[in-house]
Amino acid sequence: MIDFSAFQGKKAAYYTLGCKLNFSETSTFGKMLADMGVMTAQKGETADLCLINTCSVTDVADHKCRQAINRMVRNNPGAFVVVTGCYAQLEPERISNIEGVDLVLGSNEKANLVQFLSEKWAAGETRETHLHEHYSVKTKDIKTFAPSCSRGNRTRFFLKVQDGCDYFCTYCTIPFARGFSRNPTIDSLVEQAREAAAEGGREIVLTGVNIGDFGKTTGESFLNLVKRLDEVEGIERFRISSLEPDLASDELIDYCAHSRAFMPHFHIPLQSGSDTVLKLMHRHYDTQLFADKIRRIKTVMPEAFIGVDVMVGCRGETPECFEETYSFLKSLDVTQLHVFPYSERPGTAALKIDYKVDEITKKERSSRLLALSDAKTQDFYSRHIGQKAKVLFEKAPRGKAMHGFTENYIRVELPPAEAKPEYDNKIIEVCLGDFNHDKTSLMGII
Repeated sequence: MIDFSAFQGKKAAYYTLGCKLNFSETSTFGKMLADMGVMTAQKGETADLCLINTCSVTDVADHKCRQAINRMVRNNPGAFVVVTGCYAQLEPERISNIEGVDLVLGSNEKANLVQFLSEKWAAGETRETHLHEHYSVKTKDIKTFAPSCSRGNRTRFFLKVQDGCDYFCTYCTIPFARGFSRNPTIDSLVEQAREAAAEGGREIVLTGVNIGDFGKTTGESFLNLVKRLDEVEGIERFRISSLEPDLASDELIDYCAHSRAFMPHFHIPLQSGSDTVLKLMHRHYDTQLFADKIRRIKTVMPEAFIGVDVMVGCRGETPECFEETYSFLKSLDVTQLHVFPYSERPGTAALKIDYKVDEITKKERSSRLLALSDAKTQDFYSRHIGQKAKVLFEKAPRGKAMHGFTENYIRVELPPAEAKPEYDNKIIEVCLGDFNHDKTSLMGII
């Protein structure tokens, strides 16, 4: 039995690195602790508890995690410090050796965060780093699923529908950090969406590691999940955070095009526009399939926003392969590129590929793709100037511009003079004006 009184009046500080899934999980941890009487430490306050949710997608991410841990320890002397997330799963011993860390929780343990805190922190144990069985846990043994549907300080809710991945791409450590694909039931997710609506939620983003793979655990399907969520009253918008191209079925695309609440907004990982590199990566598609999916989306949703992940400088990406990628991306009717330089990850199969790309070349290739992305995004925005659109606005700091997104994910800015507190979490029709000063948004005219 957990003694909640031991948590009353304590203050916690949170720090999250990485993907939307991590932010969703951290927000859920915060809500759980708040329900037990733990307050969030405000700026300048010293926390009693520090929770760092880590990422390990690149070596830069690993470095940022270590920096964040050391900073939290330094800024909160005497605090009980917990580290969880992908980096904690992959490098628990290294993290445990960082001075000031008290508890390291891997992918199996983080679902029981409150229990561990009750045993170690609330019980008043002296400082001693605690590690658990995930030292020897293998991918197949990571089986727990930690539910998450929360918004933190955001307008949008993030609903975790799936965790883990079965793909084992040669450059990726995610299956080792999060385990195989697994999911809760559709009924449980629908109930969480209803609870979000009851809390005033208007928009929900579906998150996960490989969400199109939903159903492995329960014998259900992602399409059926989408159909059930589309029926949830009170939620006016759903977005799919990321969908592998081989799992973006025509039936799913067609359903979203005519659905009540699923927005014309897709994020589809490509990683490379070279079939040679895709084979080296062990991706589950080729460029022809990817191009077909983009055409399908644009046929049934001409104004859809399509974001694309692309990795540069991976092993095997010769100059010719990169030029294939650039030409392929330039030919696609997509809106934005999320460009990531390849990073060597210990234990991955990619290390067996001989051809390496130097760091200077990676930066040059990234710059070219980012410039292409900017051109595509601005062209997409420009085509909508003068049109009317419905925008879900988010609360703005006093005296600052208010921002929100259209159904097809165009960022809209309202100047401080026009922004009103009552617009927060409201869907308002505006006329889309010209670009703002830094071309990150279109100006909204009410």
